[in-house]
Amino acid sequence: MIWLQLDSKMLGSVAYDAEKQILHLRFRNTGDVYRYFEFPATEYQALIDAESRGRFFLAHIRNRFPFERLAKLHAA
Repeated sequence: MIWLQLDSKMLGSVAYDAEKQILHLRFRNTGDVYRYFEFPATEYQALIDAESRGRFFLAHIRNRFPFERLAKLHAA
C-alpha cells in the first residue's frame, strides 16, 4: 500500500487497499489516521480527482462508511 501526499488543508495523505476496499486517511492538523471500510475504488478515484478533497471528505465519506481510528505510534 502506497501513501500519497495530498495538497489539502484537512487531509495530509491517503492510501487505498483496492483488494480489501479500505481507505486510509491521515488528517493534517492532528496526524490521526482513520480506516474506512467497504470503500469502493470509484469513490477513491473521485476523492483523488476532487477539486477540494476536504469538502469531498465532508460530503461523501464522513459518517457514510464504517470506520475506525488507529492508535498513534509514539517514539520511545
